[in-house]
Amino acid sequence: MTSRVIPVDPFTLVVFGATGDLARRKLLPAMLHRDIAGQLPSAARIIGVARRDLGRDGYREMARQSVKGVDAAGTLDAFIERIDYVAADAGDEKGWDGLAALIAERPDDTVVFYLATSPDLFVPIAEKIGAHGLAQARARIVLEKPIGKNAASALTVNEGIGAVFPEASIYRIDHYLGKETVQNLMALRFGNALFEPLWNSSHIDNVQITVAEELGVEGRAGYYDTAGAMRDMVQNHMLQLLCLVAMEPPSSMKADPVRDEKLKVLKALKRVDASNAGQVTVRGQYRAGASAGGAVPGYLDELGTASGTETFVALKAEIGNWRWAGVPFYLRTGKRLPCRVSEIVVTFRQVPHSVFEGETPQPNRLLIRLQPDEGIKLYLMIKDPGPGGMRLKHVSLDMSFAAAFGVRNPDAYERLILDTVRGNQTLFMRRDEVEAAWAWVDPIIEAWQASSEPPKSYTAGTWGPSSAIALVERDGRSWAEADV
Repeated sequence: MTSRVIPVDPFTLVVFGATGDLARRKLLPAMLHRDIAGQLPSAARIIGVARRDLGRDGYREMARQSVKGVDAAGTLDAFIERIDYVAADAGDEKGWDGLAALIAERPDDTVVFYLATSPDLFVPIAEKIGAHGLAQARARIVLEKPIGKNAASALTVNEGIGAVFPEASIYRIDHYLGKETVQNLMALRFGNALFEPLWNSSHIDNVQITVAEELGVEGRAGYYDTAGAMRDMVQNHMLQLLCLVAMEPPSSMKADPVRDEKLKVLKALKRVDASNAGQVTVRGQYRAGASAGGAVPGYLDELGTASGTETFVALKAEIGNWRWAGVPFYLRTGKRLPCRVSEIVVTFRQVPHSVFEGETPQPNRLLIRLQPDEGIKLYLMIKDPGPGGMRLKHVSLDMSFAAAFGVRNPDAYERLILDTVRGNQTLFMRRDEVEAAWAWVDPIIEAWQASSEPPKSYTAGTWGPSSAIALVERDGRSWAEADV
């Protein structure tokens, strides 16, 4: 089976922060992969923008080095020829006339301004785009998370960008929503009669969402210490995953019907604040320990100073509506955990009565793996083969996307950038979603800041503080073991 390649109209992708890690590690390889697949029109081009005075040839060489791991066959030279470069700064006028002149060479292109920069530059860059007359009808702007660091700052960013671009032209990217498995969650729920009738509190016992990282903060210590796991992962990635699990069926898969239903979930989340944060949240910080690569330092060792920033969060969320009343959603994320894995585990209720003497059936589980090895597993009870009575075994029906489709699984950025070119906002966050997510997260962070209790320590290479285990076990449940 082969994947279907859908062409797009000619476009210009303008990448601000073009010399940064995101552009070199993700955006340029993503565009090369789409070029190899034959999806980029011959007229598509990329303009890198950054402060460094590299010149076109210098940036092209940087781009070549950035994609050297991609098997581009005979495509690489032609891809490099698509790339141009402008040295410009959001803080002054340098380079902006040159950028405007390059864009004016192709007046019929869709122009995508991708802000792969620090968030504090979002509004200044947008204002410069507007001041130079570049926010035309076919122009779109892409913002990376985080959108602000609380509700007030998110509002400032949204209003600043909204003063230049209409909401229909603003694409707030969350690369988790571009993952194949995340989209298959919607196909699984809304395209099959098997699951949707069971997708409620009558049949589901609990939902667990885990986003675990084996690495520490690496070169991001400066940013990470101002954010922490709650702002970096929970407010965006994890709440978006929760919304997709919990949302009602939209009227269609168009952008606004899908985002309307996600917004309803965010608004239905029961409030967590100083009155209950101590019972339903856990925050931790890793100390020195061991990972697959050997001994690793603790967070404070990497940071080089004292800090109360959390590198691990576990929490219990509840949704106050009819579908999910009484069903806990357990979320956990952290750095320096035993493995790198992102997955959603939906545990169904136990059978009401076991007819098998001496055997206790385990509950059915649906495991949706986002990374690594994207796929879906459905755990069922079956008879263990052979004579000697009825022996039950918990086994999985396993669908690996790589094995099932026999094609390379595209990176999320490949899909999301081209969705921006097409004008499809389904997999992007709307302004009110961002603000509703912060409205839920802010009271939790404020409760932690008001508390004198520091993050609980956990050894690198373990699954976080012991209190994260107790959070679930108090309810008579346990964390699903990561199947890696």
